[in-house]
Amino acid sequence: MAYYDWVLTFHIMAFMSWMAMLFYLPRLFVYHVEHAENEGFKEVAKIQEYKLYKYIGLPAFWATLASGVTMLILDPQLLSSGGWLYAKFTALIALTWYSFSLETYRKALADGTCTKSGKFFRAYNEVPTFLALLIVGYVIFKTFSWAFTLITIGIFAVIADLILDGKEKKK
Repeated sequence: MAYYDWVLTFHIMAFMSWMAMLFYLPRLFVYHVEHAENEGFKEVAKIQEYKLYKYIGLPAFWATLASGVTMLILDPQLLSSGGWLYAKFTALIALTWYSFSLETYRKALADGTCTKSGKFFRAYNEVPTFLALLIVGYVIFKTFSWAFTLITIGIFAVIADLILDGKEKKK
């Protein structure tokens, strides 16, 4: 257990780096889509999107995953700590799917085949916030609560609706 705290520290730092990419890449997608007529801007955006995903996000994802597995190996009792850990795993699976979906969108934007709007990416940008809130909440409180989960989903739905409605009214 002497190394556990060091691995936990690394895990938190890796998670923060991964989340930075998850928060910023969809924002770049918004700019990319909304400035599609500006070829110079699009080329710079493509470079930024590629480097952010490949050099920051993907390594941080793998570091988060490896350090999380290492923590489970160092302290297998965590697996019997209750439903909160499995709720965290579920949110983590969703966050992983989201992360890889960003690469799909990045490639589509790079080759000019993406049909999603800036409004879509603005709303999509809220997904990691919702999932991170669930993950951190489960870890801090070490309990699974349907109330916490449903309230978080409700807040996310309201925010997404406000983003989508706000963009519709401007058009």
